Amino acid sequence: MLKSYYTQEYLEGAKSVIEKLSVEDIDKTIELLLEVKKKGGRLFLLGVGGSAGNCSHAVNDFRKIAGIEAYTPIDNVSELTARTNDDGWDSVFVEWLKGSNLTKNDAVMVLSVGGGNKEKNISANIVSALDYAKKIGATILGIVSREGGHTKKLADVCIMVPVVSDKMITPFAEGFQTVIWHGIVNYPGFKEDKI
Repeated sequence: MLKSYYTQEYLEGAKSVIEKLSVEDIDKTIELLLEVKKKGGRLFLLGVGGSAGNCSHAVNDFRKIAGIEAYTPIDNVSELTARTNDDGWDSVFVEWLKGSNLTKNDAVMVLSVGGGNKEKNISANIVSALDYAKKIGATILGIVSREGGHTKKLADVCIMVPVVSDKMITPFAEGFQTVIWHGIVNYPGFKEDKI
């Protein structure tokens, strides 16, 4: 029989994450996304690894449920790999944002475990994309963990998934990205006729 201590520890950690999430940051993210929608702006989601898969899922939900025009470079594997091959992985997201004609009416949301780190050259593709978004004046949002990295430094709002266990940073970060954005897209205000 499987020892239940692991499962119990995991579920206790998940409860602890929920209790420590910032309701204020989630509400502020909703407010900024409502503004983006009112202005006719678009939402661009960026992430790598498991967070990349979450970006693809989130695009569906932001479009279908919240009615926000949303995209991620992950959904076009041909363009993603062509840009990686021709220009390098570090610039793949920033060049995609340029090709998407990112404007100040748009928002960039990063889903990431660490949020990128310029000094350590971690997730350099996210770092350069965020620097570009900041220069353009787009709204920057994040759902990240650890210390938040470059995303936390530049974001208008960065929802932090708290670290409650060093052994479970990634599973909680990526798992709670989905919990958080599902809460955001189902906010009733996105469905109001006045928007």
